Amino acid sequence: MARILLTGANGFVGKVLQRRLRQDQHELIGTVASLPSPEDQGGDYEVMDICDGAGVDAIIARLQPTHLIHLAAISNVALSFKEPLLTWNTNVIGTLNLMESLKSHAPDCFTLFVSSSEVYGETFKRGQPLDESAPCAPMNPYAASKLAAEHAVTQYLRQGLGGVIVRPFNHIGPGQSADFVVASFARQIALIEAGLQEPVLMVGNLDASRDFLSVDDVCDGYARLVELSGRPLAHRVYNLSSGASTRIRAVLDEILAQTTVPIEIHTDPERLRPSDIPVAAGSNQRIKAELGWQPTIPLAQTVNAILGYWREHVRQTLQH
Repeated sequence: MARILLTGANGFVGKVLQRRLRQDQHELIGTVASLPSPEDQGGDYEVMDICDGAGVDAIIARLQPTHLIHLAAISNVALSFKEPLLTWNTNVIGTLNLMESLKSHAPDCFTLFVSSSEVYGETFKRGQPLDESAPCAPMNPYAASKLAAEHAVTQYLRQGLGGVIVRPFNHIGPGQSADFVVASFARQIALIEAGLQEPVLMVGNLDASRDFLSVDDVCDGYARLVELSGRPLAHRVYNLSSGASTRIRAVLDEILAQTTVPIEIHTDPERLRPSDIPVAAGSNQRIKAELGWQPTIPLAQTVNAILGYWREHVRQTLQH
């Protein structure tokens, strides 16, 4: 049984991954920037600021993890433009603090570093699913900081620490922030159905295509990499992707088909990004061949669950 230290444990992905790892009977300690509310507490949490090197050192030395899954990050692209220093400090220096501490106090620990498909950036303009050998050309501070952190982690792997880097594509599911496109659609529709918003849905670029995955499939990929960490992996970097892209308009149509009221669609100029990539998709051939991983949850099922989550969220809000 592994003793896993999970950073960012109370985030959208962290909560789902906690459930999965506990099903696999692992010992799990989640780190959080501040203790979650009582209803979110379901296990052991450690308050840890990854930007505080001494604090990270103390926790790693005390807990002696066999595995580190590093999710904690500034992951909002818009915020990365507004707060570049916070983004670089958290995503790069925070990662360096963890790796330095492992090198000193838990050198046998296996690190799963969660990067992002955003690192490919401009290369998506090729218009085809990218594999792990595609050039990285970040287009925003978030993506650039993730790529810098990848390089940092790679230096420690070269020095003999165990680990792997994953680049997940657009993963969605219940509980994701409404800052992200599918959750934004679902939240607005739930508010409209409840009479709390005019029957007008504000959208950005609906013609863009993205490689959407269920967060449960992504967490399955992370769990498999942890399970196989005892044997040498053939590569240091793996995409987690569906291998195909879906137009955002098609995702919206899927949600609208389940609505109970007529809704108008309006484009909000604030939601349009001048640097938007028309098509972004990744090849999953490497991880499929080596680990047998591929997504199994249909996009429609995930979209249905997201709408159900926001309807329940709005219903509970009205009751309080």
